[in-house]
Amino acid sequence: METKLAPEFINTADGIEVKRILGKCVHCGFCTATCPTYQLLGDELDGPRGRIYLIKQMAEGQAPTEKTRTHLDRCLTCRNCESTCPSGVEYGKLVDIGRKWAEEKTAPRPIGQKLIRWLLKEGLTNKPLFDLAMQIGRFMRPLMPASIARKVPQGLPAGHRPTKEHSRKMVLLDGCVQPGMLPNINHATVRVFDALGIQLISSTKAGCCGALRYHLNDQAGGLEDAKRNIDAWWPLIENGKDSAEAIVMNASGCGVMVKDYGHLLADDPAYAKKAERISQLCRDVSELLPEFKDALINQIGTHPKPGVVYHPPCTLQHGQQIRGKVEGLLEGLGISVNLCADSHLCCGSAGTYSILQADLSEQLRSQKLQNLEAACTQSGATTIVSSNIGCISHLHQDHLPVRHWIEIIDQLLSKNP
Repeated sequence: METKLAPEFINTADGIEVKRILGKCVHCGFCTATCPTYQLLGDELDGPRGRIYLIKQMAEGQAPTEKTRTHLDRCLTCRNCESTCPSGVEYGKLVDIGRKWAEEKTAPRPIGQKLIRWLLKEGLTNKPLFDLAMQIGRFMRPLMPASIARKVPQGLPAGHRPTKEHSRKMVLLDGCVQPGMLPNINHATVRVFDALGIQLISSTKAGCCGALRYHLNDQAGGLEDAKRNIDAWWPLIENGKDSAEAIVMNASGCGVMVKDYGHLLADDPAYAKKAERISQLCRDVSELLPEFKDALINQIGTHPKPGVVYHPPCTLQHGQQIRGKVEGLLEGLGISVNLCADSHLCCGSAGTYSILQADLSEQLRSQKLQNLEAACTQSGATTIVSSNIGCISHLHQDHLPVRHWIEIIDQLLSKNP
């Protein structure tokens, strides 16, 4: 697709990037077949190809409208289209720039929208404030309407978090909402790695990965979050013989962002090289634990265990292009893994999407739950597992719990000390 950049974008980083990405698109439309919002709404402008045309128009100088912004807002950024695209169009990078342009060149949002967005980016990334809100929410949960109560998942008790030192060390990002919402995920991750002779270190100076601000169009704020994390982790990965081997992510939404630090900060002279190094060290737990499969088998065995239904997050299978590793590891440990009929489609969580686009999100959630429950019925599984805090909290139901898959391994290890 040929693009003639408007004078204001010529020789700018965003303009050059947009032209490069658009140049790969052959407007074949394969992407629309796997776009959740296009499937729901049936509008070309609510699919990747239509949104690409809207961004191309802006790049060529056409002024965006509030309708343009709305169509870009409705995108889940699930990046399923990237997995489908035969031409390798990097749609996620493109839509981030498109949203920024649309935000800058349209009328200010209504005060209600601005307030909600401000509360989300300031409240969810403030760990002490969010932790307090979750504590109050759990206390008040019995009095809440079901639609609100399910946003305060109970989860498993956090249990003990090992502090034993090992010669092998890795860094763990605790995240901003995960410690308050479902703390056992981090504790279970530390326990599993501890059982494998690896110490997971968390820096108190690290916080939100930056994805939340960045995808709410506070891109400068998102990059500041990234720089803060780089500064927090740098002494741990450049520490002589005690240097951490990797930066571990047990939330795929954070992992896809941290792996992009190198790209996002490539033009920052103070952080470019450090950001690239951090991105290279970033690993999802599903990339690391298969290396220790034999050690886990020695402790857990391969005898048949209760099966699960696995929901692979978009940020893992499409954003990071990691597929099959969770299934392969669990199957190797005797845990049968089943996928639901639409396992490639988004569940509707998508960060803050479930709040900002509640109707569309709820439609996708209902559709996903129907298919997950059908998979449970067919397979006999009573637990759903996933790899991202957003999906887990979004899909959780009291009668059919959703866990992080590493919690399953942790439970098995606890039974076989």
